[in-house]
Amino acid sequence: MKLTDKTRGLAAWACTLLACAAGYAQTGPSGCGSLENSYGPFDYRADTGNKLRIVEQYHFTPNIQSLVSGNSASVGAELDYTLKASPNHHRALMAMIRLGEKLKSPQPVGAQYSVECYFERALRFKPDDSTARMIYATFLSRNGRLADATLQLEAATKTAGDNPFTHYNIGRIYFDIKNYDRSLEQAHKAYGLGFSQPTLRDQLKSVGRWTEPQASPPQGPEQTTSVEKPTD
Repeated sequence: MKLTDKTRGLAAWACTLLACAAGYAQTGPSGCGSLENSYGPFDYRADTGNKLRIVEQYHFTPNIQSLVSGNSASVGAELDYTLKASPNHHRALMAMIRLGEKLKSPQPVGAQYSVECYFERALRFKPDDSTARMIYATFLSRNGRLADATLQLEAATKTAGDNPFTHYNIGRIYFDIKNYDRSLEQAHKAYGLGFSQPTLRDQLKSVGRWTEPQASPPQGPEQTTSVEKPTD
């Protein structure tokens, strides 16, 4: 799955979409902390002017994103700061996954919460963020939790709307976890909405699971049935 910055748009704790949306300052059900913060929190997808750029300038620099070193603290602490200022910061969430994998730890050094907690916080903050859910699904699938990953992809599909790129990437993740039927459904949605990248179609062809979408029947003029009147 290829995810870029802001243009690429059921937590595992059984938090429903409506329950998650109610009051982002509340403490998460698994002790993942309040979302109240001295700076922010800011929606990663929104135009925040310089507010989020200031955070990235000091706490999410290229060397932090690449997990080389922090600027004023450990990489884990820098990512923690970034994800408190912007809980659904897509690139920081991906970096936190990689840091946990690199250190072979569910809670990297310097991070206040576990890697999974940062996803609970992201989705409590913005439950309609399909990209955050896709990243979470990737984390879950890497940890062998395919049923939980599927729940996240189903929720992402519901909030994807008419965004072909989102449906395409959901289809890519479904393909990665070998759920080819769902992958095909998302491919049909993406291509039906005008997406042209052929990779997902080619992947499905490679495993013999691609089929062309069925054409909708033509909508002709409304047909009327005449009723013959009886003769006298």
